[in-house]
Amino acid sequence: MIMHKFIIISFTILVSLTSCVSKKQYDELQASTTARLAQQEETIVRHNQEINRYAQRLADCERREAVVQTQVENANSQVRIREEQIADLKKQRDQQLTQVGDLTVLSQGANQNINNTLKQLETKDKYIRLLQNAKSKADSINLALAINLKSVLREGIEDQDVEIKVDKTVVYINLSDKMLYKSGSYEITERAGEVLQKIATIAKSRPSLDLMVEGYTDNVRISNSCIKDNWDLSVFRSTSVVKALQNNYGIDPNRLIASGRGEYNTLATNDTAEGRSINRRTRIILLPKLNQFYDLLDPTKLPE
Repeated sequence: MIMHKFIIISFTILVSLTSCVSKKQYDELQASTTARLAQQEETIVRHNQEINRYAQRLADCERREAVVQTQVENANSQVRIREEQIADLKKQRDQQLTQVGDLTVLSQGANQNINNTLKQLETKDKYIRLLQNAKSKADSINLALAINLKSVLREGIEDQDVEIKVDKTVVYINLSDKMLYKSGSYEITERAGEVLQKIATIAKSRPSLDLMVEGYTDNVRISNSCIKDNWDLSVFRSTSVVKALQNNYGIDPNRLIASGRGEYNTLATNDTAEGRSINRRTRIILLPKLNQFYDLLDPTKLPE
């Protein structure tokens, strides 16, 4: 707009001068005006270039400002993360200090326990000899008991129906289900009474022993109005034997334990009829009373 006004004014001046000056003066004036116009155009171009440079710098500044803003946000995020980490570390430190305090208390208790243990170890030789003697005595008693049971149960009973074994600290008797129960039932047969009476006689002569009766089945499913599965059948069978020992043969019920093991803890494969017959059994375990084990392991009850 400024350039146009300048051109119009210059042209007006030239027109007005043409009427007053000569041809030579007019040409000189025209040449001078043209030169000035060229200079003004160069100035305008230079100013436009400077404006473009400033605009570019402004855009660069805005981009840098955006980058800096992003960096500031990232830095603030890192600060928050560090603050959370510091808070977690302080929490861990407090917990560790608490644990150290607890360990101090535990250490005091541990020292006391060590002192007590050292006092007990003073009698270790006597205690070890006592345990060895007790084991030898228990082994001898179990062996004598097993021999006694075999001799008593041998008469009138097939060998495959009764199995007597000594396992570590106990003697147990495996009885086949065909001898004890009616097929698929937990009702005890008359033949079972002969065996249970003999076992009860031996048990009465050993009042320091408890009797645990365990029922086992094969894996053939059973279900009726009274029995839902093999778990039920194994429990019902063991309780039938326990009740017979108590009610029919006078065994103190405080010495009796009933346990059902279901179809598990097998002795043979259930894939054959013979294997299933072996797995269907009742085990009577003659075991020392628990308080006898506790007395045996109590150093304060060592003989002087």
